[in-house]
Amino acid sequence: MTTPATGVPPRAQMWPLYAAGFTTAFGAHGIAANLFSETGNLPASLLYLGLLLALYDGAEVVLKPVFGSLADRIGARPVLIGGLIAFAAASAVFVVVDDPSWLWLARLGQGAGASAFSPAASSLVARMNPKSKQGRAFGTYGFYKSIGYTLGPLLGGAIVWFGGLSLLFAVMAVLAVSVAVWGALAVPSIPPLPRARQTVVDLARRLSDGAFLRPTAALAAATAALSVGVGFLPVSGAAAGLGPVVTGAAVSLLAACAALTQPRAGRALDAGRLHTRTGIRAGLLITAAGLGCAMLPGLVGVLLAAVAVGIGTGLITPLAFAALAASTPEERLGQTMGAAELGRELGDAGGPLLVAGAAAVATLTVGYAVLAVLIAAAPLAVAQRERPRS
Repeated sequence: MTTPATGVPPRAQMWPLYAAGFTTAFGAHGIAANLFSETGNLPASLLYLGLLLALYDGAEVVLKPVFGSLADRIGARPVLIGGLIAFAAASAVFVVVDDPSWLWLARLGQGAGASAFSPAASSLVARMNPKSKQGRAFGTYGFYKSIGYTLGPLLGGAIVWFGGLSLLFAVMAVLAVSVAVWGALAVPSIPPLPRARQTVVDLARRLSDGAFLRPTAALAAATAALSVGVGFLPVSGAAAGLGPVVTGAAVSLLAACAALTQPRAGRALDAGRLHTRTGIRAGLLITAAGLGCAMLPGLVGVLLAAVAVGIGTGLITPLAFAALAASTPEERLGQTMGAAELGRELGDAGGPLLVAGAAAVATLTVGYAVLAVLIAAAPLAVAQRERPRS
C-alpha cells in the first residue's frame, strides 16, 4: 500500500467530486419521481414504470463493480469524466428523439453512466485525502448527494411542469457535461498504483473479509431504511389523513436530516470524538428506532420517523465509507467502492421489497417492525475490533 496523501487538497479540486455526487442523486430521484408523466397513457403503465425504474438500478448493480475495477486499472479520473459524458449522451438522445418509447434506452444509458462516475468519485475522495481527514471528506460528499436526493423530486417536478420530461433530460445532459468539463479542469490526474496480480480467489477472500462486509452491510441497511422512509412514510401519512404537502415535507425533512448529519459525523470521526464502530452501531440503532416510530399513528409518528431515520443513516454513511477506505489498499479502492455501492443498491431495492412483502401479508406497521428488528440486530454483525487509522 503506497503512502497516502499527507495534506488536504484544495477545495477547488474537491468541488467537482461533490457535484458528481449531486448529479447521480439528482438524476436518480429527479427523473424517477416524474417518469409517470410520460408513462401514464402507455399500456400497462405501472408495469412499464416499474421496469423503467428497475433499469437504472439494475445497470448500477451489474456495472458498478466493473467500473470500480476499471478505475483501479486506468485511473479514476478518466472513468469519472467518461461516465459523466455517457450519462449526458444518454440524456441527450432522449431529448433529440423526444419519443416516450425510448425512455428505456435513456434510463439504461443513464444508469450505466452513473455506474462509472459514482464509484470513481468515491475512489477519488479517498485517494485525494489523507486517512485522518477522510471522515470529513466523505461526510461532505454525502451531504451533497443528500441535497441531490432532496431537491431531485422538487426541482424535477418543477422542470417537468414547465417544459415536460424532455426538458428535464436536457437539464441533466447540461449538468453532466458541465461537471465533466469542471472535473477535467480541476481534478488532478492521479495515476493508478501498481497492483499485485489478483486471482478470483483473492478477490473473494478480500470481499468476504469482515473489514469489507461489516461497513457494506451497514451501508445496505442504511440505504434500505432510507428507501423505505422515502417510499412508505407518505403512505403512512395518507392513511392518517395527512395531505401530500405534509407527507412531502416529511420526506424532505428525512433527507435534510441525513444531509446535515453526514459532515458533522465525518468531522467528529477525524477529530477522534467518534469511532467507526461505535458510530455505526449508534446509527443503526437510531435508524431502527426511527422505523419503530413509523409504527406510531398520525403526524407525530411520521415526523419522528423522518428525523430518526435521517440522523441514523447520516451517521452510518460517512463512517462506513471511511472504514472501507481505511481498510483497503489504495490500488484497489475503485474495486472496493464499486462493490460497496453494489451493497447499497441491493439495500435500496431489498428494503422496500421486504416491507412491501410483509405489508401484503399483514400490515405496513408489521413491515416497519420487520425491517426495524433486522437493523436493530445489525450491530451484532458489525461489531468489530476497530482498525487504527493512520
